[in-house]
Amino acid sequence: MVQFVETDVTSAAAQELLGEYFAERAVGFPPEQGAYQPTFPLPEHFTAPAGQFLLVVDAADEVGGGELLGCGGIRRIQRADAGLVRFEVKHLYLRQGTRGRGLGRALLTELERRAEQLGAEEIVLDTNASLESAGQLYRRAGYADIAAYNANPNATNWYGKRVG
Repeated sequence: MVQFVETDVTSAAAQELLGEYFAERAVGFPPEQGAYQPTFPLPEHFTAPAGQFLLVVDAADEVGGGELLGCGGIRRIQRADAGLVRFEVKHLYLRQGTRGRGLGRALLTELERRAEQLGAEEIVLDTNASLESAGQLYRRAGYADIAAYNANPNATNWYGKRVG
């Protein structure tokens, strides 16, 4: 049974998964774009009501614990035109052996649900074109291409969708 467990981004489990995520991205980052630039999330951005950070945990055979499968977060960000309440999906990551089982979609859905509970009217995210599966996941979940809303040096694509 997979569970989504809210945690502080500074927890040992969150740091372990984020470290893996950043290391994997650095190795697979397109060389023509330069070096991957990791940015660890700030706790105040991922603590309600500003946001949340979730662990994906397989707790099927364990009581009070379980195997870490992945992570992801949402955080409120300002919209340039001060329009809709905008939240951003960040650091959506699943470990290698867990991919292809629908967990990415389940995690994205849970993050969207929680963003809506915190008042989101729009959810945005950025990604890199080299992450083809991620782009497919977002498009299938109803995200559409939008103009760049940040200056993330690791991003090549920006997506958004209305919620609520």
